[in-house]
Amino acid sequence: MFDNLSLLGLAPVFNIQLLLDGLFIGAIFALAAYGLALVWGVMNVKNLAQGDFVIMGGYIAYSLAELGIHPIFGLPVAVVVMFAFGWAVYVLVIRRVIDRDLFTSLLATFGIAIVVQQTLNLIYGPEVKIAESGFAIRSALDNQLTVADIKLVSFAMAAALAIAVVIFMKRSRMGQAIRATAQDPRAAKIMGIDTDRVYAFTFSLNAAICGAAGVLIAMIWVIQPFYGITHSIRSFVIVTAAGFGNLPGVIIAGLGLGVAEQYSGFVMGAEFQQATVVGLLVAVLVWRQIQQSRIRQVVQ
Repeated sequence: MFDNLSLLGLAPVFNIQLLLDGLFIGAIFALAAYGLALVWGVMNVKNLAQGDFVIMGGYIAYSLAELGIHPIFGLPVAVVVMFAFGWAVYVLVIRRVIDRDLFTSLLATFGIAIVVQQTLNLIYGPEVKIAESGFAIRSALDNQLTVADIKLVSFAMAAALAIAVVIFMKRSRMGQAIRATAQDPRAAKIMGIDTDRVYAFTFSLNAAICGAAGVLIAMIWVIQPFYGITHSIRSFVIVTAAGFGNLPGVIIAGLGLGVAEQYSGFVMGAEFQQATVVGLLVAVLVWRQIQQSRIRQVVQ
């Protein structure tokens, strides 16, 4: 560990490499986290299957790549398929737990996660997969720095998707209905908004966003049926740190998490990379608890 840490000081180019890799993957983390923020903020449902939706999107891209279709063209397919899947899950499960207590929604989404994991495992097996993009890897600084073209493309696509979602939320009628429902569901009903339809669309939009993020991850990283839990934890870390409705905060937290993972993996080893995510989740929860305790006031 100390050898790698000293190497960062002796060879500054490694810092640039880790920073770039962290920003590229962090942008995708932020995209998936924004979907969780929507569901959590609008429906008050903590979706433990968030990461599994991401992995599903990745396997859609992988399946299309196996058929000879470039994974990038799998992105719109994944968005459509996951939107329909999210709507079905809402109708069959989520609709019944929205008004229940927190434990019920957690248990329901945890069950969905297990079903998705086992289904993917039965279909694709437990081996690690990647959707080959065939893009070139470029070198710079006398071959000390490498940047894969697919990472640049994925970063640009993640940014474009985020901008598209923001524009949709601000300018479309459904986006305005989602924001109104998030602020006050009862008032939204009085104003004639079909909140059940809004909830269904919100959950489906989240699934579609996860599907798009999964396609990007499958091209620049790896997927496996049981990797969903790590992506779920990442999303919870980002949303908890940034807060609801804070898109700039989600972006900053996502990019920061990506960089932190890359540094921890390089310094302490790949086996500690996931431990860093869990440690950050615990740290964020403790920090939030301290914040809440400071603003509490005694009721007279």
